[in-house]
Amino acid sequence: MPKVGLTMTEGAIVQWHKREGDFVRKGELLFTFETEKSALDYEAPESGVLVRILVPEGQTAPCLTPVAQIEAQRAVADSPTSTPDARLAGEALGVKRDGEPSSSPDRLRRPVSPRARLRAGELGVDLAQVAGSGPDGAVRERDVLSFAQSRQPKTPRATPVAQRMAAELGVDLSCVAGSGLDGRITREDVERAARRQRVAGVEQGEGVGSPAAPPQSSPADYQPLSPARRITAQRLAANAQIAPHVTLFTEADAAHFVVAREQIGAELGEKISYNALLVAICARALREHPYMNASWVDSLPDNPGQPGVARHSGIHIGLAVDTPRGLLVPVLRDAGAKPLAQIHHELNQLVARTLEGQVSPDELRDGTFTITNLGMFEVDGFTPIINLPQAAILGVGRITKKAVVTDDAIVARPVMTLSLSFDHRVVDGAPAARFLQRVKQLIERPFALMV
Repeated sequence: MPKVGLTMTEGAIVQWHKREGDFVRKGELLFTFETEKSALDYEAPESGVLVRILVPEGQTAPCLTPVAQIEAQRAVADSPTSTPDARLAGEALGVKRDGEPSSSPDRLRRPVSPRARLRAGELGVDLAQVAGSGPDGAVRERDVLSFAQSRQPKTPRATPVAQRMAAELGVDLSCVAGSGLDGRITREDVERAARRQRVAGVEQGEGVGSPAAPPQSSPADYQPLSPARRITAQRLAANAQIAPHVTLFTEADAAHFVVAREQIGAELGEKISYNALLVAICARALREHPYMNASWVDSLPDNPGQPGVARHSGIHIGLAVDTPRGLLVPVLRDAGAKPLAQIHHELNQLVARTLEGQVSPDELRDGTFTITNLGMFEVDGFTPIINLPQAAILGVGRITKKAVVTDDAIVARPVMTLSLSFDHRVVDGAPAARFLQRVKQLIERPFALMV
């Protein structure tokens, strides 16, 4: 099991790309393993036959311990003492008489991204049938999704929220008429269908007036935690217990924020994310309020045993990203010293690597502030848990129109809810409130970033 990073102690085998008895060439993809932070590929260190897998898929192993045995290639095919039967067996395993691997198509493997492999496993897709669109025919996640979609019957178009709600309520979307644009199924359509199902159940003697049937006991489906999820659970539980959390809420008028995103995107020639703007805004606010760019320390370097606060000179902002392996927080380094265009490009690449499982452990460390955005899930306000030892985390809600009083008139304006959780050991309520107030001001006047 490889050791990636100083803090890694164990890894889990996600997928073996070779089976026992297969020939493997040096440098060929052998297995994918998962650390507490990312999924990575491991290449065979030598050519030979995979004679034994010691750690099967789904199991963990300590770093630097054996996970498989590879018998040297020459021991099977090139050894002068090997018998004709042994040489034939070597050829059957993919080794020619000259010791070179067979070029049979089933032995040649195209590159496959970790995210594509995970998605293929979820959807039951045979990667051998998927045409890759990446470099050298590499199979990406979008290739797997496209292949899976081509095998399925056409389903009614529905918004992402409607799809999730239908799955939760047990509503068949093929039986729902859409009232949205171009016949798209909306959340309201799913809610109406769910109500009709409940009414139908009552009319058939279920629910009101009928004794409730006792729940049928069935064995639970126990799922082991992945290394990433296990570490996340442990840290969140510890963070919530250790740090005295306080959460402040405020609403920001997002009208100029929306316009700024459109205009800046037009200047860049590509769409810019709200998260990139938020990183730039938080970096500016942290420069002006350095007491928030800090961490709690249990023991000062020059005074062991004495707790204190470390104020960081560099502004390294983490962004919470939802991935198939769980919640990961890649860190954009020195955000306070970078222009918005650079933040936009680097953040896009960082998030893409995180979703593909290709982010390095070093890119997930040493953040000084974190942003978590749940606006795409139609969430308004929430109480995020601090990513210790950082002093604070900013929760961002959706942008939605609300009735706002402007110049003694009630008008509809796009509004965003901000939730700032902070460690009360590091900072008091009033300074934290001033920081949040500045973030709100920059959202309402985003062009102040140019000053």
